[in-house]
Amino acid sequence: MKTKFDVTGMSCAACQAHVQKAVEALDGADQVNVNLLSGSMTVELDPSKLTAAQVCQAVAQAGYGATPVGQKSRPQDDAARKKEAQEKEQRWMRIRLTVSIIFLIPLFYLCMGHMFGAPLPSILKGVENSMVYCLAQLLLVLPILYVNDKYFKNGFTTLAHRAPNMDSLIAVGATASLVYSLYAMFVVAWALGHGDMALAEEYHMNHLYLESVGMILTLVTVGKYLETRSKGQTGAAIEKLMDLAPKTACVLRDGVEVTLPVEEVQVGDLVVVRPGQAVPVDGQVVEGSSSVDESALTGESIPVEKFPGDKVSGATINKNGTFTLRATRVGEDTTLSQIIRLVEDASSSKAPIAKLADKVAGVFVPVVLCIALVTFIVWMLLTGTVTRAISAGVAVLVISCPCALGLATPVAIMVGTGKGAELGVLFKSAEALETLHSINAVVLDKTGTITQGKPQVTDLLPAQGVAQARLLTLAASLESASEHPLAEAIVTAAKEQRLTLLPVENFEAVPGKGLRAEIAGKKYSAGNLRLMEESGVAIPPEVADQLADQGKTPLFFAEETHLLGLIAVADVAKPTSREAIAAFQEMGIDVVMLTGDNRRTAEAIGRELGVTQVVAEVLPQEKERVISDLQKEGKKVAMVGDGINDAPALTRADVGLAIGAGTDVAIESADVVLIRSDLLDAVTAMELSRATIRNIKQDLFWAFCYNCIGIPLAAGVFYPLLGWQLNPIFGAAAMSLSSVSVVSNALRLRLFKPRHKAPNPVPTPSEPMESMEGLSLSAESADPDEKGGSSMTKTLTVEGMMCVHCQARVEKALAEVPGVTAAVVNLEAKTATVTADETVTDEALTAAVTNAGYEVKSVG
Repeated sequence: MKTKFDVTGMSCAACQAHVQKAVEALDGADQVNVNLLSGSMTVELDPSKLTAAQVCQAVAQAGYGATPVGQKSRPQDDAARKKEAQEKEQRWMRIRLTVSIIFLIPLFYLCMGHMFGAPLPSILKGVENSMVYCLAQLLLVLPILYVNDKYFKNGFTTLAHRAPNMDSLIAVGATASLVYSLYAMFVVAWALGHGDMALAEEYHMNHLYLESVGMILTLVTVGKYLETRSKGQTGAAIEKLMDLAPKTACVLRDGVEVTLPVEEVQVGDLVVVRPGQAVPVDGQVVEGSSSVDESALTGESIPVEKFPGDKVSGATINKNGTFTLRATRVGEDTTLSQIIRLVEDASSSKAPIAKLADKVAGVFVPVVLCIALVTFIVWMLLTGTVTRAISAGVAVLVISCPCALGLATPVAIMVGTGKGAELGVLFKSAEALETLHSINAVVLDKTGTITQGKPQVTDLLPAQGVAQARLLTLAASLESASEHPLAEAIVTAAKEQRLTLLPVENFEAVPGKGLRAEIAGKKYSAGNLRLMEESGVAIPPEVADQLADQGKTPLFFAEETHLLGLIAVADVAKPTSREAIAAFQEMGIDVVMLTGDNRRTAEAIGRELGVTQVVAEVLPQEKERVISDLQKEGKKVAMVGDGINDAPALTRADVGLAIGAGTDVAIESADVVLIRSDLLDAVTAMELSRATIRNIKQDLFWAFCYNCIGIPLAAGVFYPLLGWQLNPIFGAAAMSLSSVSVVSNALRLRLFKPRHKAPNPVPTPSEPMESMEGLSLSAESADPDEKGGSSMTKTLTVEGMMCVHCQARVEKALAEVPGVTAAVVNLEAKTATVTADETVTDEALTAAVTNAGYEVKSVG
């Protein structure tokens, strides 16, 4: 059972390592992940051996605090609670910093002012007033010690538990300076009492380190404050998602609308959503219609039309109509809650690259304490001067920074996963985010991943003397009685052209060949080449081969023995598939297309998109074997599929990406969920992975180099040769800046932009209706007396259309022009495609649009 805990008291990577070690030692605790950044821990518990209370007790014994997070709490509530705690921490840090600076300024003036010629009050001048001078410094440093007592409490507590952390280094260093300064004050008082003015002057001028205590604590607090602010920005993506969630819902109770907190909405409740409101929960429309903006969840900017029976998701925006939905998923089960949960889980998980930093952090503080002790002893032996030895030892303690090591990975992971969520890419774990950057082979399922996943008309080729509109009308009428997927594509195309279907009689399905039927007393046949041959219809021999070579399925239509024309149907590639495949290849990734289709069709799609490796005619259960074979060749393999019949292959791959998940973000077999049905999002996922891992490596390199250079410099290793040694004050400043620089570098990931951005979806039905170049059909007209003549296609660029109602008005205006057989408007592209007789003029089309209230920019 996976249980989540909030952990308090952690301040650095060493704390994280100690908490993890304490919990991992418990019998029944598996897969322990402690996250310093979010102050959280997830543990796989064996309920028969271990309880949450025992875990909390183990954490408490290690010197920290832990409380279990409610299993049924909404992710929004958890995130809000963390945000509130974070804001509270920032306020207290601001107070600590303000008080520290207020008292540090006069303290610094007293100690260092004389170096700049600044005057001191007469009461503080002279050896005889040296005790007053010392007490003044002590009084100024006491408030700084008080507001920053957390370093001492945490530091010495963890030291007592034999689990020292960064606070221990600060506490030991500051305490050493403070104790020696108090000793120096005692010597000054003793010297003044015995009239030894030389001794009093020596100790009050050269042996007081109270300004170092104040400066160290203040600089560390500055760093902590900046770090806290920066860490607060890493969760910006989750906060944006949280802000989408509405707080109330208008629920129908006994026919009366009641406004309730969204937490009180139950499954089955009827919820009324008005224009401009956010949909409060997931549900199904039962009454009314509207267009809904789903861009917050899917990234699609064009609103989606919703009618009774359609599903809607919580946090989407109702644009222009009122509708009633029946709640199907509420609370933690909504799509928004699942997305937030995925982002949080991925942020709190641990990437494999973090293991080295964790191992180093686990022993870092004890090693630094030993180095500081050795440094003190060596300097005492070499110089015999306590002040030099203490200065060197304290410098080693305060410059050491396990924080930079501990923050390098989690900050980048949190920002990276959050940025992914903004782009519609959901990483389920940090491991998936890391592994994806090393992928060198990607396997793409064809149907639904590379292609649209459903057949559609690609070519409409009427015989000589047959109008396109007549061919499509007859074809759709014949196919309307068939249940074949190819028939559905033709009927859909006719509906989109707003053609009226004709009544069909004596329908007869011919298995494996097509169909026969009668319309208005005439006999028609529709189907493949074999049916045409049986019906005595002459077909040019190269037609079927040419289309098949392009991965298309030709369907022939004939009246009696006269060919009317053919319609080619295919599962066409998505508009961005070619660009996505080229992007993979640019990144040095081998692309393999996997499909159950026949080899001829698969290779045609491969040639069209530039895929050189095509594996065809494989069953769903055989896809896993293909992945395994690639892995045996030493390749790191990613599989992109729809998450349904591709589940075994997605699981076998090093990283499985489920594409087109939409609101189903909890696909178990996938490591990465791509909400949109766009292959470019898989490219974005890999680019983001590479950017995140590059950022982590930069941070880890800086953290290791900083400590490898800073500690020897503070210890005085370079002093004999170069005369270099770091003052404790500068060491504290460097330590603070190291943590801030690591967090700031990770925040750069918020600026990540994919090189290949998926365009907004554009309706495609109007575009496939074009004749195929280089392919002609010559046959007798089915009706020698037909006056239909030839048709033409014109495209108008129309300005002023803003919504689907504008689209409908323009389509209606054009359809009413005499001679126009079809008019389809593309709202996004601002174009209208018109199929009409040659008698229709540009002026007539322009006048129709103008009279409807819109402006025609061009006709082509």
